[in-house]
Amino acid sequence: MVETGSSLIYDWNQASGPQLRVARRPLLNDETLRDGLQSPSVIDPSIGKKIELLHMMAAVGIDSLNLGLPGAGPRAKADVQALAEEIVKSRLRIRPNCAARTLESDIRPIADVVQATGLEIEAATFLGSSPIRQYTENWTLDFLLHTTEKAVQFARSLGLPVMYVTEDTTRARPEVIKKLYTTAIECGARAVVVCDTVGHIMPRGVHALVRFVCEEVVKPTGEHVRVDWHGHCDRGLAVANSLMALEAGADQVHGAAIGIGERVGNTPIDQMLVNLKLMGAPGYEDRDLTRLKDYVRAVSEAVGVGIPPNYPVFGSDAFRTATGVHAAAVIKAYRRDDRELANRVYSGVPSHWFGLEQQIEIGPMSGKSNVVYWLERHGLEPTNERVERIFARAKQADRVLTENEILEA
Repeated sequence: MVETGSSLIYDWNQASGPQLRVARRPLLNDETLRDGLQSPSVIDPSIGKKIELLHMMAAVGIDSLNLGLPGAGPRAKADVQALAEEIVKSRLRIRPNCAARTLESDIRPIADVVQATGLEIEAATFLGSSPIRQYTENWTLDFLLHTTEKAVQFARSLGLPVMYVTEDTTRARPEVIKKLYTTAIECGARAVVVCDTVGHIMPRGVHALVRFVCEEVVKPTGEHVRVDWHGHCDRGLAVANSLMALEAGADQVHGAAIGIGERVGNTPIDQMLVNLKLMGAPGYEDRDLTRLKDYVRAVSEAVGVGIPPNYPVFGSDAFRTATGVHAAAVIKAYRRDDRELANRVYSGVPSHWFGLEQQIEIGPMSGKSNVVYWLERHGLEPTNERVERIFARAKQADRVLTENEILEA
């Protein structure tokens, strides 16, 4: 059991050892521009906006991204090629991949982009695997195996590295998972993706499934195969599940900024970055994430999806309080001229690590210390008369006062 910082925090997260037991740096794959745009509520941004987001991904240290599904049509293919050209031109340190159904008509456009740009792009070929999907589509196991073999071999014949994706893996039978992945690996796939397509699984299930894939499927092949985790948030467990996948042996997890995507969305990749840094994961301890807020806000604006006020770290209320007891503790820390203390006394996340700061507001649950502090921060003398007037106004309100309302008082 370890006490952290200046011994003012007793960290139960480390009571049984490191917070995240991984042997190497976890990798992150950003699905914002592919799976994220499958949300029925988003705007598909212009290519100019997509290029801006690409640069921001690279700036915060995201390892790879899905450029899109070029087989979806001319615009999709043009956008994928423009993004690939930007990676080459700007020498961005980010690995690209593209989604494709296990169809030659989806795989060939990826090879066309590679030919046009000279950039190596991984083909993320996906195919349903669960009994419910097989029943609905009238697929047999032989059909799935033949489709897998044909698609992976075709992609490899075009010189494409293959990331083989089984949709709905978390509801698939182990013998089917083993046969599909083994076939894909034997045909040349060097990455496999375990998918919680409908947000079905819980953390213990993630651990069991990922260990099964690593130990019972990948290891016996004798090949060096990357194992990825792709999770959705239907039960609100996407971040927890992704962290468990890493602990169970996954090399890379997928996500999208602010969790956009099908239904309630993907694993929020920004929350993965936050947690990996807080957990001290290899390669993240000294990662500068002060620009992460800019990426999150840029995605929100580009796709037309607002950030909820209570969204972790990057929501407007994340480091904002008007409650008297909470605010008083933060203010006392500031009076000590101790920024670290102020950012931790009533927060589990140090705001300054992410380029943000604590905010003290005035409302019906505030104390007079809120008022004094607010006035001082705005360069106004906190006379007794001023403090009493504002305090009385706040107690009569049904919400936090605006700046204009405070100044009027």
